[in-house]
Amino acid sequence: MQVDDPARGFSYRREGPLDMRMDRRRPRTAADVVAALSEAELEAALRDLADELRAAAVAAAIVAARARAPLLTTTDLARAVLAAHGLTLDAWKARQRREPDAPHPAARAFQALRILVNDELGGLDRLLAALPWCLRPGGRAGVLSFHSGEDRRVKHAFRAGLDAGLYDAVADEVVRASPREVASNPRAAPAKLRWARRAR
Repeated sequence: MQVDDPARGFSYRREGPLDMRMDRRRPRTAADVVAALSEAELEAALRDLADELRAAAVAAAIVAARARAPLLTTTDLARAVLAAHGLTLDAWKARQRREPDAPHPAARAFQALRILVNDELGGLDRLLAALPWCLRPGGRAGVLSFHSGEDRRVKHAFRAGLDAGLYDAVADEVVRASPREVASNPRAAPAKLRWARRAR
């Protein structure tokens, strides 16, 4: 599981190189993206790809931190994001001991960068365009999404396919993990499942 491997650079919990590439043949790492984007581009990515409520402050903190030294590790980036929230790494660790379930302030920034580095939305759009042609008549497909930007794309693609006669049924509502499943697998909490059935 690359997400849990510190050497792959996906986690704000453990130090590793700021990489985040699912496919290491991709040319740009997260460190490259952080170094190249303007403050306005960072703010837009944080807002649009991760629903970051403090996108402007986090983008400004990242730009200020990289002006002092390149952000090359996951800890470098986490520290910059924590600064936007008025926290040091030590202060965050102390708060985590008091509130073990508190979400990490850097979670959304890491999500936005991972999506950018791996062109996840572009890949999803290509999949959704090809999906009807991968199914036999009556065949079904299910898509799990993990944030609102992904889910909107799936919803709109399935609705457009229904309107065009490519699908004869699509999910009216998302299917979510039960509380029992989330208790045994916390990563299931944000997951939304939508399905579509190819027209016969």
